[in-house]
Amino acid sequence: MLQDTTPHTVRRLLVAAGASLAALGSFAAAPAATAATATATAASAGPAAGLAGLAGPSSVLPPTLRGGERRGGDHHLTVTVRGAGRGADGTFRVDCHPASGDHPDVAGACRALDRNTRWGQNAFAPVAEGAVCTMQYGGSATARVTGTWAGRPVDATFDRSNGCEIDRWNRLVPLLPDLSK
Repeated sequence: MLQDTTPHTVRRLLVAAGASLAALGSFAAAPAATAATATATAASAGPAAGLAGLAGPSSVLPPTLRGGERRGGDHHLTVTVRGAGRGADGTFRVDCHPASGDHPDVAGACRALDRNTRWGQNAFAPVAEGAVCTMQYGGSATARVTGTWAGRPVDATFDRSNGCEIDRWNRLVPLLPDLSK
């Protein structure tokens, strides 16, 4: 129960509630159940509970979360791999949340995507302009990933032409084939 209801106290509670909701937004890569539990916990915690509803979780949480569940229709990718050899070449469909498709390791591909998805960052971003990369060659394999991930369109190309590109590729294994063996 609130004992001091001065405008200053109410303002502090609103700021605290907003900060709590913003912190929940950092769970973008966490499973939906974890975010739902965190939202329920925050909504039932202390005097700010009534104030937390003012902003509403959908105004702070990433678009992939709504009411504790991921939206359907925004986790569909097509992966085309060339030059990888060892039976890894081809075009594969990957759907996540729930996992399905004809990719050789759909569940692993979805885990790699979730592991690399961060709110406000592009999991498929190219190597930064001017990045200093080791001069190593990882082979002639290339990949193109297209579709929709976390509600955003994806059209990304990958190669293994230097250390930065190899690292970028390896972060998405097994969505992209593991060529380090």
